[in-house]
Amino acid sequence: MSGEARAWARAMLATILAAIALVTPVASTGQGPIAVAAHRGGSLLWPENSLLAHRNAIGLGVDYLETDVHLSADGELIVLHDPTLERTTTGRGAVRDVRAADLAGVRLKAADGTVTPEPVPTLAQLLELLEPSRVRLLLEIKVDANRQRYPGIEEKTLALVKQRGLLDRVVIMAFEAPTILRVRELEPSARTTLLVSRTRVERERVAPREAVRWAKAARATDLGIDFRALDGDVIADSRAAGLRVAAWTVNEETDIRRVLALGVDVLISDRPDLARRLAAAPR
Repeated sequence: MSGEARAWARAMLATILAAIALVTPVASTGQGPIAVAAHRGGSLLWPENSLLAHRNAIGLGVDYLETDVHLSADGELIVLHDPTLERTTTGRGAVRDVRAADLAGVRLKAADGTVTPEPVPTLAQLLELLEPSRVRLLLEIKVDANRQRYPGIEEKTLALVKQRGLLDRVVIMAFEAPTILRVRELEPSARTTLLVSRTRVERERVAPREAVRWAKAARATDLGIDFRALDGDVIADSRAAGLRVAAWTVNEETDIRRVLALGVDVLISDRPDLARRLAAAPR
């Protein structure tokens, strides 16, 4: 069996498992239902950030898709996690240096490096896929390989989301507070998430609950925190500040159970099938 055939066989098996999991409802906590988000479409099940992954995650019954956007040289919003093409595609170079047309022949790789038939999606294509469903979107605005902002990326992202009538179903996320502040300036009604890593907490030598203050200073409506930095104090302070809490990226059963027990609002996982099953189980 060729590498491409093996990749598609794995994708089809994951699709069957997703269909089985779809019939399981998600339980709720005192704060309401715990939402499950498919990180990069569910990157331990399908090629990350592919339309295949996002389509299958919708079929799985997730509450959110999670994805990332960069800006091409000609201003196209490109769905890809890295600022460069090498790791997850057959292309080379920085996203900001290529035109959308240059990506036409580029294909995504599976987690094991196998080349798949999947193209690199644009945000417009992902929103088109999302639109007929009830699933919402966690959309992270990225910076380039030099950690510089893409000029106008916030404006372009908001314009496309509003053009599709999806503003109430899209949460704009970023690690950079200026990005969140810019989105809030452009669209005060937009829901936004400041992302905080455990690395930042440790580097600044503060308690994890300090992330709540950072989110409020960025005028974010939500806090997205590395699950390894999440504790009861973060949850309590977020509730007091009126912030919703998303935990990322939670893939192991023990970790998923701990995060669910803490009472987050959104659990982001590369294994949305497992996360949905555990979220539905009595706790």
